[in-house]
Amino acid sequence: MKHKPAGKVISIAVLLTALGGMYFIAKNLKNFEALVVSAGLFGPVVAVSLYAVFAPTPIATDPITLTSGALFGPFVGTLIGWAGNNLAALVEYVIGRRISESIDYEVYRKKLPLGIGKLPIDSPVLLIFGRMIPFYGSKVISLMAGMYGVSIKRYIWTSAVVNLTGSALLSYGGHRLFTLLKMLVIVD
Repeated sequence: MKHKPAGKVISIAVLLTALGGMYFIAKNLKNFEALVVSAGLFGPVVAVSLYAVFAPTPIATDPITLTSGALFGPFVGTLIGWAGNNLAALVEYVIGRRISESIDYEVYRKKLPLGIGKLPIDSPVLLIFGRMIPFYGSKVISLMAGMYGVSIKRYIWTSAVVNLTGSALLSYGGHRLFTLLKMLVIVD
């Protein structure tokens, strides 16, 4: 399997971005609330940007959505989570496209175990329900959609539907959890 030179550069860039994202997370996850609050009016922009930073990493962004719901309330938290998750999904899709372009993916696809290479990734049903698998389902579906060349229009609308639902649930959950902790006087 021959790699194209541009593909190697892209692969290295993605790897370095993922490692940088993981380092950033490790150093700043405890300070997420302070980071967003210190940004003032730009706090939601910072929160949405973090989704894109974490997209190439194996780190799930659910805690950002929970925290956004706690900080900004369920409605604004949902909007932040929805925008951020859509941005992250697009980044993951583009990474999948670049991987597919940098290697002869069709050769690898035929060799995947358990018939994974035969999955109808372009099916709206698979795109929607595959993204609902907790934590890594959305990342795997996003990468595979990009690698399989799913239509960007179909990919965006299916991602938007799932991301809105998931963001609403997580944001509301984060808001309610924060409210409960305040009532129990655990949080100021």
